[in-house]
Amino acid sequence: MSYFKRYFIAGLLVWLPLGVTIVVIKFLVDLFDRSLLLLPPNYRPEALFGMDIPGFGVLLSFTLIIMTGVIVANFLGSKIVNIWESFLSRIPLVRSIYNAAKQISQAVFGSGDKTFQKVYLIQYPRVGLWTLGFQTSDLQGEAQSKTGMKDVVNLFVPTTPNPTSGFFIMASKQEIVELDMKVEEALKMVISGGVIVPDLPKTPKRAVSS
Repeated sequence: MSYFKRYFIAGLLVWLPLGVTIVVIKFLVDLFDRSLLLLPPNYRPEALFGMDIPGFGVLLSFTLIIMTGVIVANFLGSKIVNIWESFLSRIPLVRSIYNAAKQISQAVFGSGDKTFQKVYLIQYPRVGLWTLGFQTSDLQGEAQSKTGMKDVVNLFVPTTPNPTSGFFIMASKQEIVELDMKVEEALKMVISGGVIVPDLPKTPKRAVSS
């Protein structure tokens, strides 16, 4: 029985990741293929080629995203986007969802001051237990000045396995530990629940004694 269990687990470790990968890729391809609905019926693959072509929607979605980026990157495109966002901001429920999704997207995929800038270790939910936090800003405002803390860092602490939810804290640099870990590596660690751990840097930063 022990041999059977060992062989079963060994085979499962091969097929399970492969099966999950196939399911996820199929889901993404099917999702992108829905962009074909934007085309008139006469211009869809089944009408032009007499058959459905899986993945054709991926190419169409990629092209659409690139074209949108080209338009938005120029002055006229940015003006159009600002008008569109101004319109959405007047719709009560839509503006909350859109603004939240946009801010999270900018933090994860964007560049500049509105992105996750650095990765820190913070002691949460109590002293002695550590979790990852992403620096969103080090700008000083009224909330920071009222606390009397110096070198305050704004941090977003994500949840596992969904890093788009979490909570915001303000902490003094003297009470947190800056890591050399890249933001992308930290996100992988959060999403995997600690299963994926980045390699140890050559010169790790020293922890702050509590």
